[in-house]
Amino acid sequence: MLATDTADVPGAARWAEDVGFDLVASGEHVLFGSPTSNAFVSLAAAAAVTSRVRLLSAVTLLPLYPAALAAKMAVSVDRISGGRFELGVGVGGEYPAEFEAVGVPVSGRGRRTDEALPVVRAHLHGEAVDGHRMDPPPVRPVPIWIGGRSEASMRRAGRAGDVWMPYLCSPDRVARGLRLVNDVAAEQGRGPVTGGLLAWSAVGRSRAAARELAVARLREIYGQDMDRIVDACVPYGTPEDVAARLHEYADAGAEQVLYGPLSTDRELGAELSAAVAAYRPSGTV
Repeated sequence: MLATDTADVPGAARWAEDVGFDLVASGEHVLFGSPTSNAFVSLAAAAAVTSRVRLLSAVTLLPLYPAALAAKMAVSVDRISGGRFELGVGVGGEYPAEFEAVGVPVSGRGRRTDEALPVVRAHLHGEAVDGHRMDPPPVRPVPIWIGGRSEASMRRAGRAGDVWMPYLCSPDRVARGLRLVNDVAAEQGRGPVTGGLLAWSAVGRSRAAARELAVARLREIYGQDMDRIVDACVPYGTPEDVAARLHEYADAGAEQVLYGPLSTDRELGAELSAAVAAYRPSGTV
């Protein structure tokens, strides 16, 4: 379940936990073309009103933060939540004005992220960096999700991530990307990186209505016509249609799916949760 408006977070988080979702997430931007929040603030609010769901920043724009500050924020939310926080990392760049607003060159976002990740990862594992540890420390090693669908994101996940989370891609692209991620991880002497997916999804009473909703909402979010990719990359339709499509992504290696609702109909969301459980009882949505 995805939360974007901070004011709605407590109610949305409680609802998601009550109907059976395993994960509540918040994205973030400093400035953007549609409403966004700060993931650390939103998930701290979600932590206060839930007890079971995991809490994922999807994603934290790491190049906009000093590495130690991002780690401190992550550890703080982890402790507030009793060890339920997971850090999602992205490089951003689709809205250059926010980089300019905080004095960070957008052209250096990948390099800044790659330099920050080892520092952040060490702190999230309770390790010292330059002789200093986070105090208090994280409840447990905080998992790191690497977001993105480019080859750079795949290689970044192989070097420093626990989960690779692409978005707006087909099941086949998930499978191919995950192979590269784990080839890189093996080269680095690391264990396997698991697959995730941010699945923008439209649930409706009919496939036609859901598709129309998906095209319209994604146009609002990204400011461009998404009609050409909806059929391949966006699960849509009735709750049963969407659950079946998510099952295809799971078979491709996306063991954890972050469901990004393009509909605000909570009744349909509850039906989707039940349908997903019927398809894949051990899956995460």
